[in-house]
Amino acid sequence: MKFSSRVRHIDISGIRKAFEAAGSDAINLGLGQPDFDTPEHINETAIKAIKDGFTGYTENQGILELREAVSEKFRRENRINTTPEQIIVTAGASEALHLALQATIEPGDEVLIPDPGFVSYNALTQIAEGIPVSLPLSKDHTITPDGMAEEITPHTRALIINSPANPTGAVQTEKEIRGICELAEDHDLTIISDEVYEHIIYEGRHVSPAEYTENVITINATSKTYAMTGWRIGYTTGPTEAIEEMVKIHQYAQACATSISQKAALAALTGPQDCIKEMHHEFKTRRRILMNALQEIEIECTQPKGAFYAFPKIRNAEEVVQQLLQRGVITTPGTAFGKHGSGHIRLSYATTQENIQRAMSIMREILA
Repeated sequence: MKFSSRVRHIDISGIRKAFEAAGSDAINLGLGQPDFDTPEHINETAIKAIKDGFTGYTENQGILELREAVSEKFRRENRINTTPEQIIVTAGASEALHLALQATIEPGDEVLIPDPGFVSYNALTQIAEGIPVSLPLSKDHTITPDGMAEEITPHTRALIINSPANPTGAVQTEKEIRGICELAEDHDLTIISDEVYEHIIYEGRHVSPAEYTENVITINATSKTYAMTGWRIGYTTGPTEAIEEMVKIHQYAQACATSISQKAALAALTGPQDCIKEMHHEFKTRRRILMNALQEIEIECTQPKGAFYAFPKIRNAEEVVQQLLQRGVITTPGTAFGKHGSGHIRLSYATTQENIQRAMSIMREILA
């Protein structure tokens, strides 16, 4: 059997490798998944959908009432003027990223990707037969207009932004976003903005590029905000012509997002929002515990301003990752996120305070 070059040249995710290499009793600082239960009112809505027999296909783009809620959320929280017709409900943010790249990238087009950046960006660009171009970040781990300008060529077609960012926890400033949007307009670039961590910010505020320019495909999900990773609900908006092209791929590859999960997502967006504040408070406490421990061990680490990751500098990082794994602590080497991640490891503090303290105690012993 022969296989296409699109998949032969892609490696398995470094995050999944680390996760699957350890036992179930390991301390997991490797997986980016909130360790909270999905709020009960969301669960109850899903159960009701099952009992009501809402288990068939839905409209390709998603049920209208959910798209209306998403459209309202974009207007209210992100200052993005959009309509339900410009919304696609997807099987997680990952599918939305896939659709955006498949719809906008021709073979040989270059896509600027933050380095270090989320592992899917390179792989999905290659699957779209585009060329991932490493975009080095500032010392604060953000994309700057000057840094972006240095990487633009006549073949550059798109830019991926992720703020707050995985794996660094960096948050783009409004000034940076404005400058990036102006540069994208000057060069007719599509901005693909991954905003799944928008509600997990400790310093600064979330700024959506689509607030300042129209040539943006904005992607979000219920996964991180409402502890709904397994429900697989993402959503995306963009210019009408972009959405029309993305729907073509979505209807053949996916048909529609899961009907039951769509009802749950509607409850998440329109119901009580207390869970967001509760998780935010807990993540901020965990960040303090982790950063204090890193400081005590004298490990250099830029303070993450959002998400639930820290990206400390570690000498012999890959060796340390393996030593931690042998001691039952899962982490992810920085090289999984790009060549500029070398010399770092990613620590996810989406786990209990006790687990963080235990893991840092083991790290202290290893590094001693």
